[in-house]
Amino acid sequence: MKEISILVGGKAGDGIRQAGHIIARLLNRIGYRIFFYDDYPSLIRGGHNFSIIRASEKRIVAHKEMVDVIVALNQDAVDNHKHRLNTGGIILYDSKKADAEGIGFDFMDIVKKFDGKPIMRNTAAIGALAGVLNIEWSVLEKVIKDAVEHEIDLNLKIVKHAYDRIENPSKSVTKLDQKALPLVSGNEAIALGAVKAGLNMYIAYPMTPASAILHYLAAQENELGVVTVHPESEIGVALMALGAAYAGARAMVGTSGGGFALMTEALSLAGQGELPMVIVEAQRPGPSTGVPTYTMQGDLAFVVHAGHGEILRVVLGPGDAEEAFYTTGLAMNLAWKFQIPAFVLSDKHLSESIFSFEADLDKVKPEEPLLWNNQGEYKRYLDTQNGISPLAFPGNPSAIIKATSYEHDEIGITTEEPEAISRMQRKRLRKRKTLEDELEKYETVKIYGNPESKTVLLCWGSTKGACIEVAEALDLKVVQPLILEPLPVNALKKALTGADKIIDVEVNATGQLAKLISSHGFCIDDMILRFDARPFTVDVLLDNVKEVLS
Repeated sequence: MKEISILVGGKAGDGIRQAGHIIARLLNRIGYRIFFYDDYPSLIRGGHNFSIIRASEKRIVAHKEMVDVIVALNQDAVDNHKHRLNTGGIILYDSKKADAEGIGFDFMDIVKKFDGKPIMRNTAAIGALAGVLNIEWSVLEKVIKDAVEHEIDLNLKIVKHAYDRIENPSKSVTKLDQKALPLVSGNEAIALGAVKAGLNMYIAYPMTPASAILHYLAAQENELGVVTVHPESEIGVALMALGAAYAGARAMVGTSGGGFALMTEALSLAGQGELPMVIVEAQRPGPSTGVPTYTMQGDLAFVVHAGHGEILRVVLGPGDAEEAFYTTGLAMNLAWKFQIPAFVLSDKHLSESIFSFEADLDKVKPEEPLLWNNQGEYKRYLDTQNGISPLAFPGNPSAIIKATSYEHDEIGITTEEPEAISRMQRKRLRKRKTLEDELEKYETVKIYGNPESKTVLLCWGSTKGACIEVAEALDLKVVQPLILEPLPVNALKKALTGADKIIDVEVNATGQLAKLISSHGFCIDDMILRFDARPFTVDVLLDNVKEVLS
């Protein structure tokens, strides 16, 4: 078996995500590449939760609508997902909580045999699943010991009893001759990329789907050397980050669209004061509260145009965990090199999904900004040829260091004189050409599939995973801009040259990337948009593309 997809479902409180993690680790341990998708409502208890673990012998960064095994801890998991089951698929279910055609066990009865807790039904389900898949006990035992933090011996007894109940494995999963890889979420990759680029301080007010960055960095605070702060609001978050940057600390903030809306005044302050600021904007559906625990690519236009006045910024849109790692490191270095706001534009699908991770950690390292040489009078906003002024920080006895929201002269003194105002505007905007030249050193547009195909799937962010597999199936070309502002127009022209048909694929209702690149003269022929707060799966997108091409 080269690939298998497993759906585990139940209600909040059943430990669905934890069970999914252990299943992912189990398949990872025997050499499979993993993509893990998590689906849950905004409820503490109740509601329907499910996770899909897709495992393949090849690298994957998307999941499929159809699955091979359903592990059902209640009837909802059967009723909501039985239509997903591939021909020959299996439903493994808790016979006291659900009824289905498949393999049923009373998981709670197994738990009670060992005086376990009700949540340990998920442990029993994992044991039964491993038996169904004919995975060696020694592998399962090692994964349980590594993954379970409390009452390990009790969990092992439960999982072993359930494992032994399966006498005839139904779907034997072959052990692959590939080493296990780290399993990393998009949010964890973002955090690690920032740390490798010199992150000193992470400041955030919890907001799904960015919250896990705060939790991860706080838990690893001592090991990673990053101070984590949880202020009273997103307004406080952004202003605190600017204060940290003024003092010389490499700070990053994380939020979603509603939280970023509160940060836009501070964004304009960063533009006027030329203060470095890295902002992770993990998108979810809007407007307003929207659908808090689901996904959308609806904030591209907002992030590209946010703030009052004319502000230089860079916006990066990673599509998987490796790109999240690299682009966050790049965002940190660009913010400090150019003294501008830098955005990492993620979404729930990228931020909270889990990937097999193969990044080269040594490729990201902090780059030094332009520092003052301590000679002569310090001018915080020195008007230079490329627009970048040397930095100094408080504590330097040779410099008076200004930071201001008001228009100012080179020293930082408030001004309302026409000549001085236009001079400083030109100085700040002059950095754009320098930034565009800098970005030419990097891969700003990626191409996948058949580079000679005349039909192009245009995508950005987490939609790339499904697009790549559809392109491979239909012999198409995929073009994915990694930099969304300043848009890499020349690289896009090169990538799209010769295309007869450009199909824009986005998870929003209005085609925001299509609008953005159309404003630079590109012509989009068709759009495939999904805006029900769910990501594209490979098989659904394949059907959509076939329909457009027919």
